[in-house]
Amino acid sequence: MPIHRETHPDDVDLKPGTTKSDIVVFLYRNLDFAYTPSEVATELDIPAGTATTTLRRLHERGYVGRMKEGYYHGLDDREDLRRYPRSVAETEAMFASHPDNPTGPDPDMELDDLTTDDAALESEVDELEDEIDG
Repeated sequence: MPIHRETHPDDVDLKPGTTKSDIVVFLYRNLDFAYTPSEVATELDIPAGTATTTLRRLHERGYVGRMKEGYYHGLDDREDLRRYPRSVAETEAMFASHPDNPTGPDPDMELDDLTTDDAALESEVDELEDEIDG
């Protein structure tokens, strides 16, 4: 899934659609709460071991906080990560509403793999211009 250049933090290694990204989005959407790995696993429907390992790695990288009791939470001082869930949601909404690609782009596709069909693009531009001219 593409990322929004203006709101995606440059120093953060997150790729939308991954478990790591999903956990960050979940914790930063729920900043008032802290969760155990098993609670995160249940909320996101992922294996408990995956949640535990991923949360530990996110904490080691400074993406999330950890309380002594083993609860994990988003960090108040990470404004870049506080914006991240909104960026992911906006991108998902953009692709969900596109009639030719309701599920979004292939997350493994590289930009070099993309080709443009000039005739199709021209046709789409014509249709949009016709709509505007009404």
